[in-house]
Amino acid sequence: MNQKKTVPSSLPKRFITHFFTRKSSALLIWLSAIIGTLAGAISALFDHSIFWINAERLDLIASYGDSNIPLWIVAIPISSVMAGFAFYLAHRFAPEAGGSGIPEIEGAMEGMRPVRWKRVIPVKFFGGLFALGSGMALGREGPSVQLGANIGRMISDIFKVDQADAQALLAAGAAGGLAAAFNAPLAGIMFVIEEMRSQFNYSLTSTKSVFMSAVMATIVMRFMSGQDAVISVIRYSHPDLMALWLYLLLGFCFGVIGLLFNKMLLATQDMYLFVHQNKRWRFVAVGLFLGAVFGALSVIEPELAYGGMELIPKVAGGHYLSGALMIIFVFRIISTLASFGSGAPGGVFAPTLALGTLFGMLFGLACHALFPELVTEPGRFAIAGMGGLFAASVRAPITGILLVIEMTSNYEMILPLIVTCLGATMVAQTLGGRPIYTQLLERTMRLSMRQKRQEQVRKAMVHLERNQR
Repeated sequence: MNQKKTVPSSLPKRFITHFFTRKSSALLIWLSAIIGTLAGAISALFDHSIFWINAERLDLIASYGDSNIPLWIVAIPISSVMAGFAFYLAHRFAPEAGGSGIPEIEGAMEGMRPVRWKRVIPVKFFGGLFALGSGMALGREGPSVQLGANIGRMISDIFKVDQADAQALLAAGAAGGLAAAFNAPLAGIMFVIEEMRSQFNYSLTSTKSVFMSAVMATIVMRFMSGQDAVISVIRYSHPDLMALWLYLLLGFCFGVIGLLFNKMLLATQDMYLFVHQNKRWRFVAVGLFLGAVFGALSVIEPELAYGGMELIPKVAGGHYLSGALMIIFVFRIISTLASFGSGAPGGVFAPTLALGTLFGMLFGLACHALFPELVTEPGRFAIAGMGGLFAASVRAPITGILLVIEMTSNYEMILPLIVTCLGATMVAQTLGGRPIYTQLLERTMRLSMRQKRQEQVRKAMVHLERNQR
């Protein structure tokens, strides 16, 4: 009798033992589903928190509207403190949380960088929240990708999976983070497969894990934030085939712009390093200054502040004349470089998409003036431009194509997007351009090695002084 009673009660235990303690492909898929769910939840929470803190900041500024003090002056100390706190958090507790975090994940997948998820998750969340909430020209996708990847490592540590499976779960978390950030599951999947191709351990199980995480993250994100496209723009029909050569020309232009943009970004980082020399209070002072500048800009000229996602529908909808577009494009390049190059915890995807939209619309207006019968809707080039600069800078054209299609629901624009992104990638590669995240990772490793050598020299000098005494 006792044996018959114990058999049914042991079945769940056998099930759990088989799926959650045995190292198998089933375990990896289940864990990827958990990672995707958590990545989607934290990305949605991060997104809502940014809107909330920015709204609270603007309400606080607007509360001084009855006074004689200009609102942009009121915005300076508020945003300055927010940005300075973000810089302090990153430098004090988790320097790897600065920037987008994507090069850190690529380095971790190669075994070159540590993943300290206990530090990075809170620092990236709150640091990114205050940096983006202050009005800086940063995107939320970088924090979402790094948060998702660190959740992947957290689950790996909890379930004690082996190194190969831990790498797969790290990639799955990154895919889930990007998919949730842009409500774009295919782009999240392709980003890992395309951008992290040199680090990703391709296998059927690891690929399934990436798919599972991206799908679950998107489901959770849509459950918490809705199923509408991230960017509401006009949905265009199929373009005139005779105009495709103009999209190729647009891609060629983006190939040159992307190459120059990457060089300027690296030069900006070097400039900031020369200023703060990795000393904490100098680094925080940079954050205080940038917070003050972008706090004022967010009141005076909001088109030059923030990540640029709110700007894209206005540009694509034709709300600006060509002169205004050129001014915004130039100054947004400066604001993007100033924000992302500083090492603030935030991404560059969204600012890059905004810059691509601006130049694409400028190009479309020029083509409309030169070929009015061939180009009737300049906004088509704005949509194509979203993916063009991304493809040239990141060198992930398929990700750029899918990202734009999923974000705008412009599925019939796939052909001009392919032509533009292909042209941008071809020119960037021909001119010797390299993916921005690869260059950022190499720069991080060089600085890390330099710091280690300096520390070794310092210890040797201290040891020598002690011996002389």
